[in-house]
Amino acid sequence: MTLSTTAVAWRTPAPARWRAAPEYLARFVPLNHRQSYDIAVTPQALDEVVAEIAADPNAAQTPGAWQPRNESPSDAFGIAAEYNRWQLARLYGGRSARVARGARLDRGRVIESWTLISPYPSADLGTLHPGTMRLILTVAP
Repeated sequence: MTLSTTAVAWRTPAPARWRAAPEYLARFVPLNHRQSYDIAVTPQALDEVVAEIAADPNAAQTPGAWQPRNESPSDAFGIAAEYNRWQLARLYGGRSARVARGARLDRGRVIESWTLISPYPSADLGTLHPGTMRLILTVAP
């Protein structure tokens, strides 16, 4: 029996291509904090985004950081903003959102707090998108 060898090309996932999504700011960020937040979306799955972040030397590697977990939509998006909680809950239909949280560092100091949510709602809370939403709170300039 002869075994043939084949070259295997390892495919590195392409970096997430984020689209700025300022239309979500008014819905999910309290008015007095909007200048501190940035929101973007990608069609990339949460697990792929988290794997990419794991390779970033500026991503905090504290216990529990960047670990996806299931959360209710109100826990994922918080309760401080003005979105319709019932509409969001109805949209998820009893499903949980997968959420990963972590921080980015600069010289050992936290400069950003990240929340990744998948799936994420459309801005009008009419549909769920299978990709990932990224909410970044800038902690320090």
